[in-house]
Amino acid sequence: MNTIARGAVRGAMSSGLVCVWVLVGAAAISGCRGGPEMVSAPVTGYNHTSAEIMRFSINGAGGPRIPPNSGGGAEVCCGLLPVQWNPMLSAEIEWDKDPEPYGNVERDLFGQITKESRIRHALGYSHHTAKVRIPKYAEEVCALQVHFLPCDRVRVSTTCFLPEHPSYPDKAYFEVKETDKCPVP
Repeated sequence: MNTIARGAVRGAMSSGLVCVWVLVGAAAISGCRGGPEMVSAPVTGYNHTSAEIMRFSINGAGGPRIPPNSGGGAEVCCGLLPVQWNPMLSAEIEWDKDPEPYGNVERDLFGQITKESRIRHALGYSHHTAKVRIPKYAEEVCALQVHFLPCDRVRVSTTCFLPEHPSYPDKAYFEVKETDKCPVP
């Protein structure tokens, strides 16, 4: 084998060994974390308000835009939960809302909202965060359901049932009425 060929083989072997050591190191580190075993769950949002939820996230897992008073937004993937529930388990919810989704906007000749009007309207958006407890779940986690309620309250559910099912545990959220006055925290 000539010198160039030997150098190429040696270079390929050394880069291959580097890859093996990196993979072994990563496996060792991940095995030593000692954290809980996690499971992924689809994220669905339910908006029980007259505002529009422009975007939201639960523990960093993004959720879709949800129109006002909608039964549910599109389902997206995925939030993470420990396989084993514990009483201290909570979630950080973050969302942006448009309190006047049907507000007065200017449109161009083609019926499109003008850029200036869209920018002015977006100035009225509000940003919110909340930390909420995640209710007890059994061995199976089917979904992370985020319920946006009046007065900037939010709740999370992990049920395997859809709202139409007779055993759905959070039917009361769909009965909540908005009020002009919210309690001061």
